[in-house]
Amino acid sequence: MQVLIRKARVSDPGSPHHNKVVDLLVENGVIAKIAASIKAPEATVVSAKGLCVSSGWVDIFADYREPGYEHKETIASGLRTAASGGFTDVLLAPNTQPALSSKSVIQYIRQQAAGNIVNLHPIGTASKDAAGNELAEMLDMRTNGAIAFSDGWTPIQSANLMLKALEYISAFEGTLIQMPIDSGLAAGGLMHEGVVSTGLGMAGIPELAETLMVYRDIELVRYTGSKLHITGVTTAASVEMIRKAKAEGLNVTCSVTPYHLALTDESLKGYDSVYKVSPPLRGAADRQALIAGLKDGTIDCIASHHNPHEEDAKAKEFDYAAAGMAVQESAYNVVWGAVSKVMDIDQVVATMSRLPRAIFGLPAATIEKGGIAALTLFTTEGLHTLKAANAKSTGVNNPFMDVAMTGKVIGVINNNKLHLNN
Repeated sequence: MQVLIRKARVSDPGSPHHNKVVDLLVENGVIAKIAASIKAPEATVVSAKGLCVSSGWVDIFADYREPGYEHKETIASGLRTAASGGFTDVLLAPNTQPALSSKSVIQYIRQQAAGNIVNLHPIGTASKDAAGNELAEMLDMRTNGAIAFSDGWTPIQSANLMLKALEYISAFEGTLIQMPIDSGLAAGGLMHEGVVSTGLGMAGIPELAETLMVYRDIELVRYTGSKLHITGVTTAASVEMIRKAKAEGLNVTCSVTPYHLALTDESLKGYDSVYKVSPPLRGAADRQALIAGLKDGTIDCIASHHNPHEEDAKAKEFDYAAAGMAVQESAYNVVWGAVSKVMDIDQVVATMSRLPRAIFGLPAATIEKGGIAALTLFTTEGLHTLKAANAKSTGVNNPFMDVAMTGKVIGVINNNKLHLNN
């Protein structure tokens, strides 16, 4: 394969071409040449007004539902969704049926994704079957391709089990991913506990359900010296605790979803279950604290928390509707729209490429001559609308569908393959 990328601004601080507008020639999966102008008459040409190129983006938490829930999403449709969203690498949530809790299921996931333009990295469960009772065979899964460990949507509630998991992975320098939800404090809650929930007459989920878990897990990291990534941070208090933990030198990183940067609990005033997510949408002050945390580096990266559902799962009374959004295709646009007034595009791109690669040990994919071509192509200007008819995900729960948003993912190059969006 030969691809010529014309007049693209490079967004890669590790590259000697950072912030320069150049042509890039990709041949057989390698960046063969970078120059002000390149002639390659046989190459497929990619060009766009305001084109930018960065190392391939990484989504550190997405759920493709296979095996077990293929009516919601499959690995094949999920990988198409990822490519459309600009991602060359995806860390797959473990909450399938059976759960990603053994080497055989890890191997199955990798076989299903083999040869795709997008690299799929399974997250193994920390506890057996993500049940929270006993440790899973994490070393065995690690040997067979698990990139990290987590109980995903059902975070570890037992402090003792969490301690044992952190101690276990420290032996091979693994990473534990935890969603900060105390299920006891969150039980029965439907949205953020506050003025809006009171006005709507809906049971609330207090901030304490998150902050207590963040505090506990930071203390366990301090005790074990292990490595923890907290995904789905939603409160100002959590951001501040993580900021202090980092200043202390603890091995704690964290991520935020696109929709927590863009939306607040005000979105639920219409009782629309598409806005029912876990962790819940919080208030305006928390949203601003998340943006500030992303800007100052306290929040390391973006995690889509892509959680696709079929129509029946959402078209119910709010109490019984499934939680989650299927936003992987829209992730870049949602994030850029939320933070573009206070962050530059290179900062945003770092949270989607360089930083998650460093945290989870993926190749840096530096844009330089001779480097492996793992690239995301995008623009920051102009309006783009993801039409429902063109969506790659089978999940219908994307509130940003058919909404004009700034910027566009042009495509991705990875594994000697090219994907271009319409």
